[in-house]
Amino acid sequence: MKTPKAESPTDRHTALVQSLGLAIAEGSLAPNSVVRLDELEAQHKVSRSVVREAARVLSSKGMLASRRRFGTVVQPEEAWNLYDPQVIRWRLASSRRLEQLQALNELRGAIEPQAARLAAERASWDAGSDLVSLAARLWAAGQRGAQEEFLLLDVEFHAAVLNASGNAMFAQFQSLVTEVLTGRTEHGLMPHLPHHEALQLHVDVASAIQRGEAGAAHAAMSRIVEQFAEEVGYIWSEHNQGESPDASPQHTTPQHTTEADGAPQLPPSASLSTTDS
Repeated sequence: MKTPKAESPTDRHTALVQSLGLAIAEGSLAPNSVVRLDELEAQHKVSRSVVREAARVLSSKGMLASRRRFGTVVQPEEAWNLYDPQVIRWRLASSRRLEQLQALNELRGAIEPQAARLAAERASWDAGSDLVSLAARLWAAGQRGAQEEFLLLDVEFHAAVLNASGNAMFAQFQSLVTEVLTGRTEHGLMPHLPHHEALQLHVDVASAIQRGEAGAAHAAMSRIVEQFAEEVGYIWSEHNQGESPDASPQHTTPQHTTEADGAPQLPPSASLSTTDS
């Protein structure tokens, strides 16, 4: 029988950062409360150096601060680095998950439609064609209910649009979008089968970018962000009423103009032969 591997200082450090970050995001470690390092050392059975390093990491994220005569103090939310991917994950894991998703999606609504508009104006024909192919693969994964594959392709699609905008600052926004899309799935706020309109809208964005239709690309991406908020709100409501979080909102939310069920409507140059079936 193998002896269990001893936990390394790195593992203990990571676990402590995770535990404290979640506690601060949840509010169980309240703003302006004092965190005693000696108590953390005893409570988590770690060395003082591990505690100090964990406090340093959380201080770099704005969640803790050292105050003379007080010690290490929990900071209010407005002091946190809310764009830090780890802070985003902690906030999404808290009871304020819906509020966090709404705030992040509002930020997406200010950036992603404009990125799609710029991509239509700046992206090469090959980049547009790659987006169309990616949208077709996303469609196929959604139709099959392949949720893990769908998430990976959805993250790749939105990153590709941001990159195609030609704006380096927009391109760096993809890490935040990745956390939003991943958090939605991990916390059960994604329908098992994506709404038909959502699938078609991704195709519409890609097609508009390929054709250089900036207004159409902006409008389709705006609708994707809006529908995200609608679906998350609906599934959250159903979940809190004791219903399954996998319940799809497509039968109860208002229907918008979509193409007939079946293959996505692609531009003449595109073909579904590129999709995985």
